[in-house]
This record gives sequence, C-alpha cells and structure tokens, in this order.
Amino acid sequence: MLTFLGKRILQLIPTLFFVSVIIFSLQQILPGDPATIMAGEERDPAVIAQIRHQYRLDRPIPIQYVYWVKGVLTGDLGESMRIKQPVRSLILEKLPVTLQLGLMAIVIAVTVGVSAGIVSAVKKGTVWDYAANVFALWGLSTPNFWLGIMLIFLFSVELGWLPASGYVPLTEDWRQSLASTIMPAFVLGNAIAAVLMRHTRSAMLQALGSDYVRTARAKGLFERAVVLKHAMRNALTPVITLGALELGTLLSGAVLTEQIFTIPGFGKLIVDAVFNRDYAVVQGVVLVTATMYITLNLLADIAYVLVNPRLRS
Repeated sequence: MLTFLGKRILQLIPTLFFVSVIIFSLQQILPGDPATIMAGEERDPAVIAQIRHQYRLDRPIPIQYVYWVKGVLTGDLGESMRIKQPVRSLILEKLPVTLQLGLMAIVIAVTVGVSAGIVSAVKKGTVWDYAANVFALWGLSTPNFWLGIMLIFLFSVELGWLPASGYVPLTEDWRQSLASTIMPAFVLGNAIAAVLMRHTRSAMLQALGSDYVRTARAKGLFERAVVLKHAMRNALTPVITLGALELGTLLSGAVLTEQIFTIPGFGKLIVDAVFNRDYAVVQGVVLVTATMYITLNLLADIAYVLVNPRLRS
C-alpha cells in the first residue's frame, strides 16, 4: 500500500508541472490588456508603463513564468490587479464556501443516487426499477436554473422556511449556514444523483450476473449479504471514479447555481477575474482547482484498493 501511494505521489509532480505550464500559457492568449484596463479611462502611457513594470508584464513570458512558479512554491499566488488583495487570501475566503456547498451536494447525490441504483438493479423490472429510472430521467432533464428558481419560490416565497439567497459561514451560525446552502446543494446534487444512479444500476446488474454472485447464492448466503458484501463492493469502482470527478467539478465552482442563490464561491470569483483580466486571480483559482482534481483522483485510487481487495496485490 505504501509503495502504491509513493508511486502515485511521484506521478503527481510532473503532472502538476505540465498543468502549471498549460495554465500560464493559456492565460497569455486571453484577449485584452490588463494594464490598459487597470489604467482606467484616461490610459496615461506613463501609468500603463508603471503597471506593466509593477506586475512584471514587461518581462519575457518565460521570466514571468519563473517568477510565478517561485511564488507558488512559497505560497505566494500574487496580488489581484483589480482589488489589490493577495490571491491567496481571496482563495482562502471563497474556498470554504465552495467546499461546504460541494460536499453537501455530493453527500446528497451519493446517498440518493447510489441507493436508487442498487434498489433499481436488485428490483429489476419492478415498479421500483421504473420509479428509479423516472427519477434519473427527471434529474438529467431538469435545468439547474429552473429548479433553483422553483425551490426559491416554494420554500422561500410561499412557505418562508429557507432564505432565498445569501450565505452564512459555519463558524458564525451553523443552523443558518445549513439553511442557506441546502437548496443550492440540492440543485447541484440532483443531476449528479441521476448520473450516479444510472452508473450504479449498470454496474450492479453486471455484478449480480457474475459467477461469484451465483456461487454465493448457491452457498446459501442471505440475499442482503450477496448484494451488499459481494456485488456492491465490486460495482463501486466505476462509481468512485465518477463521484471523484463530479466532486472536482463542484469544487471548481458552480457558476450558475452560485449566481441564482447569491453564493460568494469559486464560480463568481473566477467569472469576475476573467471579465476583469485579473491574471493572477485566474491563474491562482485554476491552479487550485487543478490540484484538487488531481488530489481527488489520488483519493479515488486509494478508495479502489480499500474497496476491492484484489487490487491490493
């Protein structure tokens, strides 16, 4: 296990290097000049030249990349050109919001989607199977913005149970924090639950038709033990992969949902940075997002080994 972890961690180093090169390179092809935008309407050449020198925009691109990487390795992601704040502080301010929202959404998605997929596979051809498939079709077909608006209308306007928008940190009031994020988390988890349901159902049907499941039934094991201990553990491998990727997508920022519910997360931060040509913020947010994706893939590989004993050798 330790050897496996060591190899996977070593593989992350060149991956992160190439990711950093791609992030910095793509940043250079964005249209517009950040120095001109920061200079304002007057666009005094002296001011523009001073801004270029301050943010090293007058240096060759390879030199700019070296300075950026050296800063990243020391925890310095630069300074926002627009609001004059360190990028690291902006990320640390927005990341907990997106983490909370993403984790709540993935818990809802896994709980509902995996459970529905198992029931649908075990009860194939019954009313439970049809109901689970209708749920999956509804989840995949429902636009997030429409579902979000309907939830606000029902639970905030009509019933008055939940706040329509805004965000309260967990450290201030955990009840209010959960109340302000449960609707956007449900909106995000709804579509993911539908996808997880379809994949879980497919993997479970394949597992239930395998030889080792027939052998387990022939030995007289209870059906619950056959389903949960033998079939489900082997069927979870593709579901773990999908869950890790979907969680990475959520942590990168759900722009539309955050806009509907006025959630100040990663989505709003990256959109504002792109529109304002705030290079440092864009680079920092994308780098953190890519690192989270890579980390989640590593955790998924570890989960494979824990779930499937055959992979431990």
